[in-house]
Amino acid sequence: MRTLPVPTDPLTRLWQSAATLREHRGDGHVTALLAERIGGTEAHILSALDMGIHPPETFGRVHHLPRARLAEVMAGLRHRGLVDDAGWLTDAGREVKARVEAVTDELAAPPYAALSTAELDELVAALEPLSVVMAAAWTP
Repeated sequence: MRTLPVPTDPLTRLWQSAATLREHRGDGHVTALLAERIGGTEAHILSALDMGIHPPETFGRVHHLPRARLAEVMAGLRHRGLVDDAGWLTDAGREVKARVEAVTDELAAPPYAALSTAELDELVAALEPLSVVMAAAWTP
């Protein structure tokens, strides 16, 4: 994304900038998951449980996977002590999830740290109305 030319059209420029920041954050999230030895399906299961979706195998991002694969993932999470016998997050599972999110946030911070306080305030003020509209349009 960083190698693409910066668009001159304001909307296209905003879109590309947001996509670049999203990709940067996503890369950091993958790094944080890998540091905790959490694979892709495991990450989705942990996210589902963190959102209160139970059984987590019904989560939209994994429900289509073969039952045997989902059972294998759940067994692995149980073996690691991240999920209990009833299929809920354990304290250890919540701690891993919290560490992943904290590291993700830390790795995502540098682009914003490059801004002055005034620039950051201006960015938040400019994007907040868009965020409100988008959040209102989102349906789980």
